[in-house]
Amino acid sequence: MNIPVGNVGGMPTDLLGRVYETFPEPEPLTQHGPARVIAMCNQKGGVGKTTSAINIAGTLSQYGRRVLVVDFDPQGAATVGLGINANTVESTVYTVLFDPTIDPRTVICHTDFENIDVLPANIDLSAAEIQLVTEVGREQILAGVLRRVRDDYDVIIIDCQPSLGLLTVNALTAADGVIIPVAAEFFALRGVALLMQSIEKVQSRINPDLRVYGVLVTMYTRTLHSQEVLQRIHEAFQNKVLHTVISRSIKLPDSTVAAAPITVYAPTHKTAKEYREVARELIYREIVP
Repeated sequence: MNIPVGNVGGMPTDLLGRVYETFPEPEPLTQHGPARVIAMCNQKGGVGKTTSAINIAGTLSQYGRRVLVVDFDPQGAATVGLGINANTVESTVYTVLFDPTIDPRTVICHTDFENIDVLPANIDLSAAEIQLVTEVGREQILAGVLRRVRDDYDVIIIDCQPSLGLLTVNALTAADGVIIPVAAEFFALRGVALLMQSIEKVQSRINPDLRVYGVLVTMYTRTLHSQEVLQRIHEAFQNKVLHTVISRSIKLPDSTVAAAPITVYAPTHKTAKEYREVARELIYREIVP
């Protein structure tokens, strides 16, 4: 939801009283790669993390960006949400984490959507947390995998699992920046402080170039509770809060069942327009190419 809802000094304002912005249609790219790596991360589940990873990927792909979605959650939701049967793939991200002789390109699955590929995951990945403990350079293994395919894509989106374990640390180490989806609900705020501590530790010890690209507010409803939570998110993160807010909508779970980004499943729906606005903002702010 990025619509003017107020007016201050003759200037339209958004939900947070900021000067309303709309972002232009992006120019097509003249060349591709190397990719910007973004971790979609929040230790709390159910905040729209996977949904946002799929739909931001879907929208960026429609703007001509080549996108790889790395499913880094043993539930394999991003894999299934992009139409890949996680239980029938021969190899997954788990395979390439622990076998450096395998070329990640042979594991990456092409989806039915132009410009979107997925590095799949399934329940096998749940064993990785334990196995990584004994690995040399255990925090940097995913970074090594993605380094081999960065030149093939413009954007790599890592869909992290809802925890702050070694898999998430690997994602933060491999990433250039983090997008934090936060539901417009009180309990969704509680885990963000712990996530920020983890990000700061990774910045200070492993990946000093890691940045917080933005906080994406999801599941917004026109209720006093959502408005209060939105205000508290803004107080905590200031200009890191993306201008577009994603509304709660039944169309999002419908598009998940259909295994398609909402911009494909229901391209004229309000939520599809919101995700397009998010993609335009990311491109406009040069967060992605």
